[in-house]
Amino acid sequence: MAEKPGTGVNGVNGDIQAHPEQEFGADPLLVRDTDHYTDEYVKGFVDKWDDLIDWKKRYESEGRFFVDLLKSRGVKSVLDVATGTGFHSVRLIEEGFDTVSVDGSPEMLVKAFENGQNYGGHVLRVVHADWRWLNRDVHGEFDAVICLGNSFTHLFSERDRRKALAEFYAVLKHDGILILDQRNYDAILDNGFSSKHTYYYCGDSVSAEPEYVDEGLARFRYSFPDKSQYHLNMYPLRKDYTRRLLREVGFQRVETYGDFQDTFAADEPDFLVHVAEKNYIKTTDDRLNYSTAVNVARDYYNSQDADNFYFTIWGGEDIHVGLYNTPDEDIAPASVRTVERMASKLQLSKDSYVLDVGAGYGGAARYLAKTYGCRVACLNLSEVENTRNRQMNEQQGLSHLIDVVDGSFEDLPFEDNQFTVIWSQDAMLHSGDRVRVLQEIVRVLKPRGEIVFTDPMAADGADKSALRPILDRLHLESMGSPAFYRRELNRLGVDSIEFEDHTQQLSTHYGRVLQETERREAEIADNVSVEYITRMKLGLQHWVDGGQAGNLAWGIFYVRA
Repeated sequence: MAEKPGTGVNGVNGDIQAHPEQEFGADPLLVRDTDHYTDEYVKGFVDKWDDLIDWKKRYESEGRFFVDLLKSRGVKSVLDVATGTGFHSVRLIEEGFDTVSVDGSPEMLVKAFENGQNYGGHVLRVVHADWRWLNRDVHGEFDAVICLGNSFTHLFSERDRRKALAEFYAVLKHDGILILDQRNYDAILDNGFSSKHTYYYCGDSVSAEPEYVDEGLARFRYSFPDKSQYHLNMYPLRKDYTRRLLREVGFQRVETYGDFQDTFAADEPDFLVHVAEKNYIKTTDDRLNYSTAVNVARDYYNSQDADNFYFTIWGGEDIHVGLYNTPDEDIAPASVRTVERMASKLQLSKDSYVLDVGAGYGGAARYLAKTYGCRVACLNLSEVENTRNRQMNEQQGLSHLIDVVDGSFEDLPFEDNQFTVIWSQDAMLHSGDRVRVLQEIVRVLKPRGEIVFTDPMAADGADKSALRPILDRLHLESMGSPAFYRRELNRLGVDSIEFEDHTQQLSTHYGRVLQETERREAEIADNVSVEYITRMKLGLQHWVDGGQAGNLAWGIFYVRA
């Protein structure tokens, strides 16, 4: 049954009932308190919890994901901070990990201890502790902390979440990792509830469904064969919010899996698994700090095939969508027209300091420096493109105005409040964490600064399955959309947002690139492999088809902070 955000089972809040032992009071929807979980895990519910999990099926569906992940990081000691009835603690002990089992519910710990003895005669080292004061009750340091079973969503306040993560961070060794999972609440909040019932709650005769959902509460109903029902009130954590908290607490790198897969569509998985690294890597090899999505894009644009193709077909200055006066216009002047149009929206002068995020070959930066005399920093992930950028700046006498910086837009290497203008053209789609990119952009922008950017996007309400050919080629799980950028910028405190829609230009542009590729195929064959050209033509056709079918969007965003 698909639940709509902000509604109950029958659309009426009064229909919602609570198990009397769980002490939800007269209005269960008002129970949004971290400490209440101890009243929710009553003995009757705990006794039935293993029926919900089904250890055997959970073991099969999960496979060796967590075990292999921990062993690949050289983990020896593990703190299981959400032990529950002991499934993962027992599994890890059997695999040879030195495991300590923590839970905030004494009823759960009693059951976990019993299960440890029943499943292999293991004596679990159990500790009753509140995450917010974890280091008061748990001593020593661990190679890994695991917080599984959607448990982190029991924390209802921002302060509690930050405090718990800080405690997890503190109990880890210097190179330790945190593995934290959650339901895919984005999919539930945005699209309603559905579940493959495959990976986590595997019991055939037990159902776990949301009874009510809004942005601050996910109230789940658990129904058992004996007709008994219990409930849990949880906070619906959005994926990118959780990732941001992990970084802000101090974790250096965060990778997210969907149902144990590293590549997934945003609304596909039932559960998300975040792997956060504490280790601070000080290295000249940026790849060790980049996310998977950024490294994929970096490797692609650094390839000889990609560099030769883009430099030749686009004309060597720009790599972005153009504004075409006619469908058969050359790519280069249409590309310049986009730059001119974007610049016309800004208050630029020689005192302006512009950051071009995803600068490519630096064509826009050179236009801005020559036209307005302003300083520009070009941030780009491809060292190959950056080398060409520096060479052209030198040739055109602009090196004194343009700095070219190797780096990722998910972790901008600049101080806060440094730039008067942030500029970006068709780059953000390459990020696996666009919310993070926007956060970084807003961070380095001066008060009352300006942002102007374009990005190939999914149309609002687009058929997501129709985007799969494009996403697969780019190794992405999703694309942004006009509504996405408006929503996330609003969440960051920006409310002056204009979107100039030029969606029709997207299919025109990729159609022109496809035509030029076919026309000049023999010419570029000496420098670009046949395999690359074949894949490129197929990919370009997907963009053309997606644009013509109304599944894509493109235009110019102008934002004032």
